[in-house]
Amino acid sequence: MIEAKLKKWGSSLGLVVPKEIVLKERLKVGEEIIFDIKKKVVVKEIFGALKNWKINAQKVKNELREEWGK
Repeated sequence: MIEAKLKKWGSSLGLVVPKEIVLKERLKVGEEIIFDIKKKVVVKEIFGALKNWKINAQKVKNELREEWGK
């Protein structure tokens, strides 16, 4: 897995391929490549999305302990 930041290039976004990947894969200018895009999840954003989610933490822990004991 490679992590990279998108950069603004004119009216487009560009992705810089790290040098070590270029060397490892022997990439050349003009070659076509295929890549899979997955947005990096920021834990802080996940918890912010659940701020109005009301749960009883003790109840959840007790239920989990019951399941683990089976």
